[in-house]
Amino acid sequence: MSDKKVSRPCHHCKSRSASAPTDTSKIHYEKFWLYRHCSSVQQRDRQAQKAGQLFSGLLAMNVVFLGSAFISSMIFNQVAITLADVWILLSILKVLCLFWIIYYLLGTSRQPHAVLYRDSHAGAIWIRGSVLLFGTCSILLNVFHIGYSTILVQCKSRVEIVFPSIGILFICTQAYFLWHHSKDCIQVQHNFTRCGLMLTIATNLLLWLLAVTNDTLHVEIESQLREVERRFSGNETTLCTCPNTTICKVFQKGYILLYPFNTEYCLVCCSVLYVMWKNVGRRISHHHVLHTKPKFKLQGVVFGPLLGTAAVIIGACVFMIYQIQATSLAPSRQVFVIYYSYYIVLLPLMSVGAVIGTIIHALEKKELDTLKNPTRSLDVVLLMGAALGQIGMSYFSVVAATEAKHARHAGQHTVAAELPGEEETTLSSKQEHSQTPPGKEEDTKEQNGEAYSQRRVSVLELGQEIRKASLSYIHTYSHLSWKRRVLREISFFLVLCNIILWVMPTFGAHPVFENGMERSFYGYSTWFVIVNFGLPLGVFYRMHSVGGLLEVYVTA
Repeated sequence: MSDKKVSRPCHHCKSRSASAPTDTSKIHYEKFWLYRHCSSVQQRDRQAQKAGQLFSGLLAMNVVFLGSAFISSMIFNQVAITLADVWILLSILKVLCLFWIIYYLLGTSRQPHAVLYRDSHAGAIWIRGSVLLFGTCSILLNVFHIGYSTILVQCKSRVEIVFPSIGILFICTQAYFLWHHSKDCIQVQHNFTRCGLMLTIATNLLLWLLAVTNDTLHVEIESQLREVERRFSGNETTLCTCPNTTICKVFQKGYILLYPFNTEYCLVCCSVLYVMWKNVGRRISHHHVLHTKPKFKLQGVVFGPLLGTAAVIIGACVFMIYQIQATSLAPSRQVFVIYYSYYIVLLPLMSVGAVIGTIIHALEKKELDTLKNPTRSLDVVLLMGAALGQIGMSYFSVVAATEAKHARHAGQHTVAAELPGEEETTLSSKQEHSQTPPGKEEDTKEQNGEAYSQRRVSVLELGQEIRKASLSYIHTYSHLSWKRRVLREISFFLVLCNIILWVMPTFGAHPVFENGMERSFYGYSTWFVIVNFGLPLGVFYRMHSVGGLLEVYVTA
């Protein structure tokens, strides 16, 4: 299935054009056989590339439709198609992808002249770092799933142990493949490589779709909680419940906390694999090669880091308060008010900064990077598509809040613990310990005087170093134009804001599901699907925004 011969460049055209006369106004190149031959070779090359892309795209489309049919059938008719059937299908696809990735690593990429070009825009370090981070969390998720199923092996299917085991092997192999070969522009076995990449993309899409729609374990955990309540009330039923052991509770809690990372991993892998698919057979000219890559330097910014750091610190405090309250049995309404208030203040500031930055960037008379490459095209599509997740969830929440404001959960009271007696005792004990005996006052004063003089010298030296660094920084800051300064300030502020807005939902802050309003309005299963569809896209949007804003900061 190799079209290596078709994609071989025509060297006769270059030699012919080099020896051509300078006056070419009256020459009809269509009459020359060499010109017609080179044109036909290039045309056949383009046709072969389009045919390979079409065939591999059709393969991925059929695989996605087949898997979607299985998953939809499992949702609407769990008797005919069970979750185990879906797992078996996805396991087969994972094994096929594993075989192709191993073949690419050991065979295709090691052939002579296999990788002549590497796309400098593809596989940025933050993208590959995201693959490793989310891949590690997905591996831990599968480990928790295996441990949970092993404890309940008497009432669990063997497939629930085999499927995550194959998943761990698939995640490790795919992460290694994307880390080392995400920039490849492969020049051999075009069609086979395209089909392998598209099969892997389709498998990741199906894994994402299953993770979005499958709430089996979450429902099972809620059923176990109800079962515990029945046992306390004296009505025991036969249910596959988790034993009252610490290890089982750890597996349950770990699975729930790491669940969003798996969906994020699938989306990131799909984006990297798509760029690789577009780069198959691509020949990069010298105009596309970055000779000098701009480096990140903390210059030309003062207010952006200050405001951004303040936003990060306040967001971290809000996040910790929320996590402490949300994990309690009866979270107070006040913690949700604090969380939403933080967003209400921060998001308008970010919007104003983005609008000002866009206007200033448009006013700059600067040559834009208009060279076509698949990474830039994909980034635009991903940013627009990922933004739809957060926008969609916001509209669903607005409708639920408007129509069901009288149906909110009642009985949420704030539990405030005040211990003034203990505080007074602690303060008095500290004062007693701080008192110095009368006989040792003079020795203490001498020691304090020496220590004070030493500290004074060190502080003066530190102050001189800070003054030199400040003067140097101010000198660099003043030499930048006001447009570049404002762009850097805004982009740095937005980078820090997007980082904290990425951290909060990624590591467990999910008020849209935990406040109970939307869940009671739409129903558990429906709102579970909406949250699992929109939340990973929102996190994905924040992550991609950080990469784009860093590029704006560096090039400003």
